[in-house]
Amino acid sequence: MAPRYHLVLLDDDDHSYDYVIEMLGRIFGYGREKAFALASIVDHAGRVVLETAGHEQVTAHQQQIHGYGADRRIARCKGSMSALVEPADGPPAAG
Repeated sequence: MAPRYHLVLLDDDDHSYDYVIEMLGRIFGYGREKAFALASIVDHAGRVVLETAGHEQVTAHQQQIHGYGADRRIARCKGSMSALVEPADGPPAAG
């Protein structure tokens, strides 16, 4: 079986819930309820696993997150959110 990886979204104070919900819907096709639940987790825990899949898929989605752009709802926001790729088996990568 091919190795699997987690795509982990990191929290920050420069993106709104609406931004996260919209981004997750567009990139992953997540419905509003699931996207809101993930936004809540990242807000409270500081990070959330968005998906677990093969390396090619998670890195493609990571690039989409990093390229999604700033949250126009928050004036101080200067860019996209950050996401890490971590091996699904073994200890999580630092971040």
